[in-house]
Amino acid sequence: MPLTFDMSFEALQKYQGINPKPADFDHYWTRALQELAATNPNPELKPASLKAPHGLGTEPDFAEYYDLWFTGVGGARLYAKLVKPVGTALLRRQGANKKGPAIVQFHGYSGSSGDWQSRLGLAAAGFTVAALDCRGQGGLSEDVGGVRGNTLSGHIVRGLTDALEGRPEKLYYRSQFLDTVQLVRVVMALEWVDADRIGVTGWSQGGGLTLACAALEPRIARAAPVYPFLTDYQRVWQMDLAKDAYQELRDWFRRFDPCHEKEQAVFTSLGYIDVQHLAPRIKAEVLMGTGLMDTICPPSTQYAAYNKIKSKKQVVLYPDFGHEDLPGLHDRILEFMLGL
Repeated sequence: MPLTFDMSFEALQKYQGINPKPADFDHYWTRALQELAATNPNPELKPASLKAPHGLGTEPDFAEYYDLWFTGVGGARLYAKLVKPVGTALLRRQGANKKGPAIVQFHGYSGSSGDWQSRLGLAAAGFTVAALDCRGQGGLSEDVGGVRGNTLSGHIVRGLTDALEGRPEKLYYRSQFLDTVQLVRVVMALEWVDADRIGVTGWSQGGGLTLACAALEPRIARAAPVYPFLTDYQRVWQMDLAKDAYQELRDWFRRFDPCHEKEQAVFTSLGYIDVQHLAPRIKAEVLMGTGLMDTICPPSTQYAAYNKIKSKKQVVLYPDFGHEDLPGLHDRILEFMLGL
């Protein structure tokens, strides 16, 4: 039986999470999706000014590179790298409708979409690939802000003061979750993409965004989250693991609620952006990767979301691994996405 520092494996398989779910959670996300539907994405697709390595010029034999700009809620202008397969690469995955599948990727906390090179294998296999820069993090997407309270550090707590004052729509991750959906819808509308053959994937923050996106856009066919972040915040606190990626939770309490008089209200407010509460909406087939020694996104928090998924699902376990590279998992995800 796999070992875990967190709780027994039998308990993990039954765990349902402890972070409170706000009473108006479903209405909150209904309103959010209505706002998104009223937001014109106004996409702009421009050939990338890519200084590619030898053999990857501006007109390679299997891929083209584009800077994709689009608009999210609040008017934020957002960026994604987009790689389009061409020639035989495109033909390889086209269906009877002459359209092919796409994979949308989400990056880790505070990072960016990274290098073009990491998408080339998927493009050569016939996938259109879009990689998002999360608003206000390490890439080009803007965060238009407009929240009360501090913005000293951390996106989990951005907008928390507003939420505690009755304006939970100001939470940063509400906008970020909606950005993932907006990007998927832009990709679905591309004339060479089959909207019924869309996969989403990401690690850590990207894993949390993968689950949120699949929950809020039910047309997504496959989702591959790896050790998802942004789930069961109160469990993280209970385990005294509010450090590293979750350090901002500890900082917020130390600065703004040192006696924890608002603790219940804080975790209830964070419940709006807790992906475990969105997970039951997922229709996609799910492949999740989990390291059972993960002290950054503890296994129990990941299982809080996984256990609520009602669609076809499986988890690949790494008993001796934490929040790190999981050998062979990239290949497992590719094999999974080849089913699109």
